[in-house]
Amino acid sequence: MRVDDFDFDLPRQAIADRPASPRDAARLLHVRGDAFVDCGVRDLPRLLRRGDRLVVNDTRVIPARLKGRRGQAEVEVTLHQRLAADSWKAFARPAKKLRTGDRIEVADGFAATVSAKGDAGEVELTFDRGDAALMAALEAFGRLPLPPYIRKGEADARDRSDYQTAFARAEGAVAAPTAGLHFTPELLAALDAAGVGLTALTLHVGAGTFLPVKVEDTADHRMHAEHGVVTAEAAAAINATRCAGGRVVAVGTTALRLLESAADEDGTVRPFDTSTAIFITPGYRFRCVDVLMTNFHLPRSTLFMLVAAFSGLERMRRAYAHAIAAGYRFYSYGDACLLERDDG
Repeated sequence: MRVDDFDFDLPRQAIADRPASPRDAARLLHVRGDAFVDCGVRDLPRLLRRGDRLVVNDTRVIPARLKGRRGQAEVEVTLHQRLAADSWKAFARPAKKLRTGDRIEVADGFAATVSAKGDAGEVELTFDRGDAALMAALEAFGRLPLPPYIRKGEADARDRSDYQTAFARAEGAVAAPTAGLHFTPELLAALDAAGVGLTALTLHVGAGTFLPVKVEDTADHRMHAEHGVVTAEAAAAINATRCAGGRVVAVGTTALRLLESAADEDGTVRPFDTSTAIFITPGYRFRCVDVLMTNFHLPRSTLFMLVAAFSGLERMRRAYAHAIAAGYRFYSYGDACLLERDDG
């Protein structure tokens, strides 16, 4: 399909700069067939059914933006995919001047070496430490990689908590699974009382989620790989829900992409512990997910392509037009929508 098919106009004032407070005070647009119903996130317990199962992403965002020096030259890198305990793929600026073997000094006693170069500003970095020691250094010297459309990507102290979900546990993401930002302990308790189950998966979201689609046809776009984990216990809980007639409700496009990567043709979810680069566009046949809760996405983005595949392109065009006219807040810190799958 033409990437232009997924374009739309969005006023700059519609982009949220901060999340709703409290988080579950955000608005929720329920898209069911051709009906658009204005609700709130706190309405989830009545919008879902007893026996449904929420599937959330428990990845935790790390301070993945680092500034350093190669000799006298300044260098900025954004880590986006873990390769080993001490090694990451990263986007670098300026990348053209970096050479394999170059040493980037981030702080006194903390450095990385360029171990390989890729395309489009990508490098591989090997740090002078790994695992917990590397995470501690990132916490000390790194910055949160806020999306570029929020205050030009410059995170402040408040973002350190605002940009983590209620489920954040497994360190490794460089972007938040933002549909999960709307949940509070009170909302989770209400969902549990309503008989809605909860299962966590892990997909470490990479910085590739921020990259624009530069090709003219979706067939020419290549997704960056992201590592995902579905445990045997999580797979069993999801499969039991489906067998009992409950719906699988993905909280966010990252949870949906991981579920669809781990599902067989008949929708059975298998344990999964590897990378996925699944790219979902209209025409895709969904195997597992019945309902999707997600934020409002950028025009021409792979995420808008995904929701168009899930609920229909023309329907999502109308839904987004409704949301803009009704004053919904867009993108990572914005409001959400609850989408029913279009099997037509």
